[in-house]
Amino acid sequence: MTATPQLDPVLRELAEACSVSVEFHDWQGNPQPASVETLRAVLGALGIDASTPEAAKAALQELRLRPWRRVLPPCVVVRSGRAARVPVHVAHGEPVALSVRLEDGGTRELRQLDVWVDPHEVDGGLVGEATFEVPEDLPLGYHELQASGAAAGTAPLIVVPAYVGEPPSLGRSRAWGFTSQLYATRSRASWGLGDLGDLRALASWSGGLGAGFVLVNPLHAAEPFAPMEPSPYLPATRRFFNPVYLRVEDVPELAAAPQPVQELVRRLASEQQQANTSPDPIDRDATWAAKSEALSALHGVERSAEREAAYQAFLAQEGEGLVDFATWCAISEEQRAPWQDWPEELRDPASPGVAEVRDKLARRVDYYCWLQWLLDEQLAAAQGEACSSGMPLGIMHDLAVGVHPSSADAWALQSVLALGVTVGAPPDAYNQQGQDWSQPPWRPDRLAETGYAPYRAMLRTVLRHAGGIRVDHILGLFRLWWVPQGQAPTEGAYVRYDPEALVGILALEAQRSGAVVVGEDLGTVEPGVRDFLKERGVLGTSILWFERDWDAGVPLRPEQWRELSLASVTTHDLPPTAGYLAGEHIRIRSELGLLTRSVEEERRSDEAEQRSWLDDLVRRGLLAESARDDEQSVVEALHKFVVSTPARLVGVALPDAVGDRRAINQPGTYREYPNWKLPMCDGDGRPVLLDDIPGNPRAESLARVVAEGVAPRG
Repeated sequence: MTATPQLDPVLRELAEACSVSVEFHDWQGNPQPASVETLRAVLGALGIDASTPEAAKAALQELRLRPWRRVLPPCVVVRSGRAARVPVHVAHGEPVALSVRLEDGGTRELRQLDVWVDPHEVDGGLVGEATFEVPEDLPLGYHELQASGAAAGTAPLIVVPAYVGEPPSLGRSRAWGFTSQLYATRSRASWGLGDLGDLRALASWSGGLGAGFVLVNPLHAAEPFAPMEPSPYLPATRRFFNPVYLRVEDVPELAAAPQPVQELVRRLASEQQQANTSPDPIDRDATWAAKSEALSALHGVERSAEREAAYQAFLAQEGEGLVDFATWCAISEEQRAPWQDWPEELRDPASPGVAEVRDKLARRVDYYCWLQWLLDEQLAAAQGEACSSGMPLGIMHDLAVGVHPSSADAWALQSVLALGVTVGAPPDAYNQQGQDWSQPPWRPDRLAETGYAPYRAMLRTVLRHAGGIRVDHILGLFRLWWVPQGQAPTEGAYVRYDPEALVGILALEAQRSGAVVVGEDLGTVEPGVRDFLKERGVLGTSILWFERDWDAGVPLRPEQWRELSLASVTTHDLPPTAGYLAGEHIRIRSELGLLTRSVEEERRSDEAEQRSWLDDLVRRGLLAESARDDEQSVVEALHKFVVSTPARLVGVALPDAVGDRRAINQPGTYREYPNWKLPMCDGDGRPVLLDDIPGNPRAESLARVVAEGVAPRG
């Protein structure tokens, strides 16, 4: 790599002006420069030609003039309670006025400040800058700046909460809840895969035990044809949901369906339900093929006037975004290929060719819109059941960091996504070669130019029926590691985003929905990020195995854990606790050739770490000395430790409640391990159905331990 001191000053300034970091500090704290090739490729993905020194110089000059060519900035985001300044550009010496049209329709005139800014020469003329003040008392919401006078222009003005904090339903109380991979959480009524009916049942049962929430994996939609991508973190869209999670029997039209349709549904259900008792990997393709056949038949059943009106209202609410997604589904179903390989006229969602095909496939487009309406109804029912059971939060949804490169979002949102690069992570202690997640990132400049509309729409949909949201890799709201296509993950560069805007809009949407926000902030965290999130009332993530005093080589004392966090013993990237105690994480990595040192070294290190935890548990009176080798006692003791911390939320992995040992995901693998496919089983590998968990001594004992620990003291 080219050393940073040798970097051409113009290329350095250009990169920094585009929020591209020319170097970063690795997980060991050492500065690492980005290569010239990487910087040029990343700038190219931002629409900046830096291929030669001359091109870079011209691009830098254009970039300097860009704000002076605009009357108003692309978008202004301010915190509630803080005054802010807005520059307005007009011909030098010409008068201008600035007002705000509020979200509720009202208008406020803004005061011009007595601030002198030297005019700039732009395209042969002088352009001046007038400075206006946005007052600190504007209401939260999405407003519009309106410039008038010698120059006219508009720009979004978004006023966001200074602090999102706890929703009223939770207040200052602590809460605990089960974390579940919904597809793995099956019942006798499932069609081989856990669904929204199962989510309702899980919420009802755990709410009765005192749980305050259920956190599920991302329920984002996948492609509508086989093979369906198993990873919930590599979806087709982050805005809409996966119809594979629909409980077909709960579709209201089934009751009015003709007898042959009802018989079809019963037959398909019976066939798929046979898979519920198998420990084999979940077959999403088989489940979706059956559900799609049943749902397609139900789509043809006439709806009542009341339900038709509700459906039309849903369509109006979701607008063009839903139609684009449904169009992508219909075309994908027909083409059976990535959209990049579709005929040229279909690759642009705004093209006449797409409009023509949309009309041709109108019935199928409506089908995919209708599925999202059904999902909206069943998600609302799940959240309603959770709240009725006494949960202060209810369902907490998980938001993936990005989408599949051939996804609906990548097709429909091409104008705001960066092409030619993918998101990943630089090398760290766990991935020495770095990571390439293959996801196209937002372009920060284009996102701002849209007033963050796609981001807002995504958050609003996910939060509509949620009491909380977990944001995977929330560090991505600050910066993302961009990897140019064709290069190794080690050859990337960080691109910075505007956290005031991204975190602020997240806080605004969460506050409007009455939801708590949890950020997954594990891994290499740059200085200041956790303080920023804490200041805004966003909870972090604490995993017991990672919470250590690394200098002393001992577990971090519980009182030193963060209060603003969701704390748990394990996470989906590690085996369930029983499996971790048995060394499953080492066995899997050894068999797959993922270890960077010998098995013996890994085991010695792991045994020493686990011994330090057991010693600490015994010393604190959370585990009897005689119970060191009793798996259930150790699992419960570890959870007792977590609830002894000040963490506001405590997560309990549902597999821990039944003794499951199999890892749900093995980072660093794709086809080598059945990631995101394994159903929930007991310690002997026998499937555990949701119907059998109530009354399960192990499950209810663990729930009791956590509930008693989280309950207010005094």
